[in-house]
Amino acid sequence: MKASQFDKDLLELEGSLTRFAYSLTSNENDAKDLVQETFLRALTYREQYEEDTNLRAWAFAIMRNTFINNYRKSIKHATTFDSSDNQFLINSRPDEITPESSFSANEINSKIDSLDPEFRIPFKMHTSGYKYKEIADSLNLKIGTVKSRIFFSRQKLMDGLKDYDRDR
Repeated sequence: MKASQFDKDLLELEGSLTRFAYSLTSNENDAKDLVQETFLRALTYREQYEEDTNLRAWAFAIMRNTFINNYRKSIKHATTFDSSDNQFLINSRPDEITPESSFSANEINSKIDSLDPEFRIPFKMHTSGYKYKEIADSLNLKIGTVKSRIFFSRQKLMDGLKDYDRDR
């Protein structure tokens, strides 16, 4: 295949590649960048394309692999490694307990304690780290009942505390 025919056939795929790129990135600018990078790689490795094979599938494979590689790079780049000897300091919370934060916690806890026991007990168990199944087993309830009670507890707390942030 001549270079001009290859370029022409590749450019005809731009619309399809753009839609596929958008489906991968969910961002218009990132999709355009991905299409551009796909075109660059396809043109760079034109000699590796075998004539009489599916150019569309080849270009889509380049795009998919480019997206995956970029994603892996971004995850690796976002990871922070610490070589500190004292891991306790890294994972500990600040010791600052202000009167304001103490008051806030007390107010939230009093709202939780004001819930009916049928809602308060599953909610407190859930916030303590119990799984839905464990709560259901210990309270002899169905798992759906536990989930709905926790959901309604959250709703009641949000309704009870909705003016809380405005007052501060």
